[in-house]
Amino acid sequence: MLKTGMNYSNIYNYRNSRHFVSTVREARKWAMSSNKLVIFAGACQSFFEAIIEAGADFASSPGRILIDFVDPLIVAEKIAVTDRNRFVSSIEIAREIKEGEKGISGIGAMGKRRVIIM
Repeated sequence: MLKTGMNYSNIYNYRNSRHFVSTVREARKWAMSSNKLVIFAGACQSFFEAIIEAGADFASSPGRILIDFVDPLIVAEKIAVTDRNRFVSSIEIAREIKEGEKGISGIGAMGKRRVIIM
């Protein structure tokens, strides 16, 4: 959030959120399904709703707070190590991060881990 911005629903009151939104939209042009690409976008005090609406599966800071720098890594690790037949919800991830649901939320995604048996 910019110090001069007071309207939370105006994307121009956020320093970088419009760039996150345009990047998410562009990525979804190439991979429309979360089965192929799971998107985590945002940063501290981002415009959470606009990022999710653009097509991200997870976004940071629905509470417009500062997040810990490892929170996005926790999301990526959770998705990567969860079996591809299991859904990972934002509530499940929120339990593992310091700020909880105010720090990171989203619509969730299927895990990406595949077991190859030879």
